Amino acid sequence: MLNTSSPSWFINFVNQKALMSLNDYIEKYGANLKAKIPKEAWDNVTVEGNIYAIPSLNEVNGTEIIYARKDWLDKLGLKPPRTIQEYTAVMKAFAEGDPDGNGRKDTYGLSILEHLERTSPFLGAFGVQMNAWYERDGKLVYSGILPEMKEALAYLRSLYDQDILDPEFPLNKIDVLGEKVATGRVGLYSAAWFDTRTHIAENRKNDPSAEWIPLDFPVGPKGNHGVYSTSNVRSYNVVPLKSHNAEAVVKFLDFIAGPGQQALKLGFENEVWTRVNGKLSIRFAEHTKHAYRGIYGALVDTVEKEMTKDRLEGLGEQFRLYDNLQRIESNLMENRFNGPPTPAMGKHQVKLSKLQEETYTLIITGLSPIEEFDAFVKKWKESGGDEISGEVNEWWRETNK
Repeated sequence: MLNTSSPSWFINFVNQKALMSLNDYIEKYGANLKAKIPKEAWDNVTVEGNIYAIPSLNEVNGTEIIYARKDWLDKLGLKPPRTIQEYTAVMKAFAEGDPDGNGRKDTYGLSILEHLERTSPFLGAFGVQMNAWYERDGKLVYSGILPEMKEALAYLRSLYDQDILDPEFPLNKIDVLGEKVATGRVGLYSAAWFDTRTHIAENRKNDPSAEWIPLDFPVGPKGNHGVYSTSNVRSYNVVPLKSHNAEAVVKFLDFIAGPGQQALKLGFENEVWTRVNGKLSIRFAEHTKHAYRGIYGALVDTVEKEMTKDRLEGLGEQFRLYDNLQRIESNLMENRFNGPPTPAMGKHQVKLSKLQEETYTLIITGLSPIEEFDAFVKKWKESGGDEISGEVNEWWRETNK
């Protein structure tokens, strides 16, 4: 068995006829899988009637939420921003106004990750998200070539030109951004919903005066706001065509989805956790010691809303983990394509993603003019984008009959 989070990898090997169809095995040995995994997820791994993967589900529907240092806002006499213009003013003040009071210009107005990750709320202000498909005039159109994306890139470029955006962002891996948050160099950023328990908590530990609050998502010039919605499938469990162990694989994954789910997600009752006054009480030393269980549980994550709520609140209500997810889920921008990766995606997606990231990064950092976006759109279409669009819209027509 192999597990991958890459839709392109998955469909590429389906195209090569290198993966085993699992329909019969799931029918015989996958009762829990069939009960716990919804039709939309099965559709995502089914090609021409054959199920080529057992999907692991995204437990949450979105990831990003903006957090900011309230103590910095208060010190600079600023209110929590709401519009994209107000955000720009706050971020400029955070970059130039010495919010940490050390007399040095060593804070960023905004920091993001490499690959232009952690930009979702700012793109949402312009009505667009990365790698999504939206309906326009009865057809699905790729978000990365829309005029709204050009407007969003121009905005990020303006932040870079004003020294508001962290100039090191193309090199910011997650641990680098996390260190900047923890050491007080970043006071506003698009956090992952769990960052309140990691980077933000570390900053509070380093600086007891630090007070972080969630912000409303920025509203753009046309009233747009929101963040990307995750795919319902997080990863794919596949069996190579020449494998002789498909039966054992399906039985193993069925156990994870069924009787093993609670122990793998929460740990063993009375050893890792107990219930106190109806709430989950976690023994954190044991929780950490048994963290390996997450590797197995993640192979077939299923959506268990009450268990998720219990677990997140048990990790510490002060981290607002469940509240963060609720805020995100009420501001999702729907990706209208949720079918299986298309054959053309298997052929072209990797090179098109590389082209997109390189073009966007050069535009934001001022190494290419904003007009380069138009050349990118033309090249994207000619390099396989039009072929992908055709297949996506064929799926769209079939599913909307």
